[in-house]
Amino acid sequence: MIDNKGGKAYNKTMSFGKLAILFLLAIVLGLGIYSLLREKENLRKEVDKLSSSVTALKKENESLSASIEYFRTPENLLKELKSQFNYRQANEGLIIIVPKATSTNAE
Repeated sequence: MIDNKGGKAYNKTMSFGKLAILFLLAIVLGLGIYSLLREKENLRKEVDKLSSSVTALKKENESLSASIEYFRTPENLLKELKSQFNYRQANEGLIIIVPKATSTNAE
């Protein structure tokens, strides 16, 4: 579409085509950037969850390590065995105290 005035019509359609391509390219890049930002936000949330899980697991690990140290001593292990299972050695007696039942009826 070159006219007699030096090809101005051709330049207008050519510049419109370039603008359309640039516009489409900008849209595609914008969508790509938006997608990456959403993925970054999702990954940040996942990292936060995992960090809190790590903190909780470290606390649990410390607690379990303290329990292991406590039960490593035979005296403490025997004390827990006696308190939880009413265990007694052959030369020991066992006394179980039952609280007196209280009546809820007014007499």
